[in-house]
Amino acid sequence: MSEEFFDDVLPKMQGHVLIRDPESGLVLLDKKNAIHYENMSLAIGYALANKGEGVVYSMAFGNGGSAVSGTGAITYFPTNTQDPKADLYDPTYTKIITASTTNFIDVKHILGTPYTDIIVTVTLDYNEPSGQEAFDDSSSTEGRYVFDELGLKTSEGLLLTHVIFNPIQKALNRLIEVVYTLRVQMN
Repeated sequence: MSEEFFDDVLPKMQGHVLIRDPESGLVLLDKKNAIHYENMSLAIGYALANKGEGVVYSMAFGNGGSAVSGTGAITYFPTNTQDPKADLYDPTYTKIITASTTNFIDVKHILGTPYTDIIVTVTLDYNEPSGQEAFDDSSSTEGRYVFDELGLKTSEGLLLTHVIFNPIQKALNRLIEVVYTLRVQMN
């Protein structure tokens, strides 16, 4: 490709994850995430070419992003954002994002600004995932639904983002809402 096709604009992308109890407002996580740049560039290319691929389709939850020692010290693993076939360390639950009142994708843009926010909201209701503990009072961080990693994926399974955090238990007595914001900025 010749030089005349390139502009001086450098696209930037950053992500932010907020996990909270939507009823009490208790914030369980408020942190930036890592972007898988190769997979994201492929997804943007497919989406712009209207190829039907590359759209954010699901949020994957896992419990393999950290290890807790016998003394309670937590070791966090690096995010999986290099290998094109990357995935969560131990995916245990996937929520397909539907157009409902609790699971949806919104696009926010302020006229005159060089950025757009893609806001993915997913709520894990009381009864999901199936097979969870009754109460969120476990002293173990080893349970299938004690999440410590999550990411956004395309319908083809490409991992677009990955975040690792302190273990959060999902149980029947708790709603969990995840608000995942991706900011695409051109400047």
